[in-house]
Amino acid sequence: MEKISKAQIKLIRSLQQKKFRDETGLFVAEGEKCVEELRKAFELVHLYREGENASRTEIEQMSGLKTPQGVIAVFKKPSCSEAVLQQQQSYSDSGKQLTLALDGIQDPGNLGTIIRTCDWFGVHTIVCSQDTADCYNPKVVQATMGALARVQLRYTNLPEWLSDIKHHTSDIAIYGTLLEGGNLYTKPLAQEGVIVMGNEGNGISPAVRKLITQAILIPPYKKEASEVIESLNVSIATAIVLAEFRRRG
Repeated sequence: MEKISKAQIKLIRSLQQKKFRDETGLFVAEGEKCVEELRKAFELVHLYREGENASRTEIEQMSGLKTPQGVIAVFKKPSCSEAVLQQQQSYSDSGKQLTLALDGIQDPGNLGTIIRTCDWFGVHTIVCSQDTADCYNPKVVQATMGALARVQLRYTNLPEWLSDIKHHTSDIAIYGTLLEGGNLYTKPLAQEGVIVMGNEGNGISPAVRKLITQAILIPPYKKEASEVIESLNVSIATAIVLAEFRRRG
């Protein structure tokens, strides 16, 4: 294994910032399980293990975690050509499978949990608005626990993408979680189509809301709205929605 240098420590630290991830085309992952899962799908550039080719101090200098796990790896992001090819694939597949669309998800922890949840429920494509958190943010990568290797994320103009999907597949169902939606547990649900989840604070944006064909609501256990919180955390809501879709499948 290669011995680490001060320049490499500086590089790895810089990958905590999106600017440098974009400039270098690299991202960082930590922990044995996460790293080994990502090696199945991404090109490994550097790998450092405490006690082998890096000291505890060096690992701590590189790590973005409060408690470093002793293994840090640097991977290559997919090339532009690969991203375009996969984007085209997600367009063609969206009418044939269940696809998740994220509209302005900001919290890296939420995004990472959503990716992990999609992996669990067999949803392999997530289409994100351009203001959704970066899936290569180290906090996102860590929260996915390696699921990023099996779930494809594409960033695009979400209203335009949904409009194109509707144009090419006129009968496609576009579900959206809205307060005025029908009860998730009694409303008919398909195993094909797009499920839209909105921003943590503002929900689904007006431009995307106009394109939803099937509004759904996760009903509270207590019917009196005044007795419950206003909304669920978006990652929890996504898990509930996907679980119900798959239960019907």
